[in-house]
Amino acid sequence: MKRRSLFAMVPAASALLALRSHGKPINPDALTDAGFTISVQCWSLKEFTLWEAIEKSAAAGASAVEVFPGQKIGGDLGDVKLGPDLTDDQIAKLIDHMKKNGITPVNFGVTGISKDEKEARKTFEFAKKMGLYGVTTESLDALDTLEKLAKEYDIKVCFHNHPKPTALWDPNKIWEAIKDRHANIGYCADLGHWATSGLEPLEVIKKIAPRVHSFHMKDREAVGKWTHDRPFGTGVIDNAAILDEVRKHGFAGNVTIEYEHNWKTNVPEIAQCVGYLRAYSKFKKA
Repeated sequence: MKRRSLFAMVPAASALLALRSHGKPINPDALTDAGFTISVQCWSLKEFTLWEAIEKSAAAGASAVEVFPGQKIGGDLGDVKLGPDLTDDQIAKLIDHMKKNGITPVNFGVTGISKDEKEARKTFEFAKKMGLYGVTTESLDALDTLEKLAKEYDIKVCFHNHPKPTALWDPNKIWEAIKDRHANIGYCADLGHWATSGLEPLEVIKKIAPRVHSFHMKDREAVGKWTHDRPFGTGVIDNAAILDEVRKHGFAGNVTIEYEHNWKTNVPEIAQCVGYLRAYSKFKKA
């Protein structure tokens, strides 16, 4: 595969429009004027507790967070780690802390989900209690179970990609698996990982836009090799054009900033990314 070549896989966009979900939306209070949510992947702040990550995300100007399994919660919950086994009381305390900081939880992942329905249901029950829009996973082998529960709970299932040589680096593999599935099944588009794999993110998005439910948005110095994350607008990934493309198809999901660099001091850079998205939203109102 050439560096910027892609895959021939998707029928015309008009055919894909019929697959769009009309399911449960994100809390309107967390939406920008452009119709999507600006969130921070708490993995960006993995050196801190979730309690602190919520506060730092708010300080950076975000309105939402995507939480990940296993992060120590901190605050009132101490050493308890985030996951589907949280009690209702623990979830209530966590959500209360988010509300106090003006933060909405939107997504959970990247998390493995079992093909066993009883086990998988625990993740969806947790997502329901948290009021989430979606769950992010790479458990493509559990697709039948995920589709059933995505319909039942009206929660998006967002398939995420890591770079080569991981199982889902090629968006065509995900496409072939989900193309005839329920509209709640789609992509969590990790743009930086596509760039590392030698795929031009905008060209990928043009092929799959109606099925993109969420982003792990990044900017990078180059396509075709690994480079560290950088503030949006300072690299080669055309995030504005990518947002234009998905919004043509009614995108109203979470644009999650995942900033995997300067782990202990990256809040100012995350804030730059938030500023980029807010500026875009101001000039590209829905």
